[in-house]
Amino acid sequence: MREITTTDLCAMEVINLCDGGRLGYPSALELCPEDGKITALIIPRECGFLGLGKTERYRIPWCRIECIGEDAILVKLTAAELTNCLVGGKGKRK
Repeated sequence: MREITTTDLCAMEVINLCDGGRLGYPSALELCPEDGKITALIIPRECGFLGLGKTERYRIPWCRIECIGEDAILVKLTAAELTNCLVGGKGKRK
C-alpha cells in the first residue's frame, strides 16, 4: 500500500459511482478533534453563471468513499444523499 499525501488527494478527481458524475477535486479534509481520524472530504462546487455567485461545498463522509485509486477517488452516493452533502459557502450546513 502506498502513502497518500493531502496534496495527492487534492489532485484526484472525485467520481460518483451511482451516476458517473464528476464532483470535482477535494480542497480540504475534515478531521475529528478527539481521535484525529478523517471524517469527510470537502469539495468546492461553484454555483451561478460562469462560476460567479456563491460557492457551496460537498461534504462527503469518509465512509462513503469506495476506493482511492491512482488518479481518482470513487464515492457512492444516491442523488438524495448527494443533495444532503451540500453545505453553504461558509461551511455551515443548510
